[in-house]
Amino acid sequence: MKLFKEFKEFAVKGNMMDMAIGIIIGAAFNKVIDVLVKQVMLPPLSLLTDGVNFKDKKIILRDAVLEADGSMLKDEVAIGYGALGEVFLDFLIIGFTVFIVVKFMNQLKKKAQDTTDTTVVTPKDIELLDKLTKLMEEQNALLKSK
Repeated sequence: MKLFKEFKEFAVKGNMMDMAIGIIIGAAFNKVIDVLVKQVMLPPLSLLTDGVNFKDKKIILRDAVLEADGSMLKDEVAIGYGALGEVFLDFLIIGFTVFIVVKFMNQLKKKAQDTTDTTVVTPKDIELLDKLTKLMEEQNALLKSK
């Protein structure tokens, strides 16, 4: 019963909901990046390289072995470096996009924590900390003057 109570507290605090929302948005974002790479970026790149399809690029280690009737006896063994290139391009785009989003969020957070900026509502905890800091500075100034 204690485990259930702890799980309920965890779920109610929002940690679980934040994580679920992040996973859902991440999955949707992955689909967008996948289409962006495969349908938008790779076709012009393929055009520049005389129609080379990167997904089909591979190093064949062993050719496929066919029987006389054309059926497959042994499958081809190959290293698909073209698919690796696509995934690496996906990773770079996702990494860069996440970097831009985090940078933007940090700028907003920094702006929200600036108590002198009146264009953005300062969170209550930052406001209280600022007041506490100012009171401590006044108190230190009074102690130094004695």
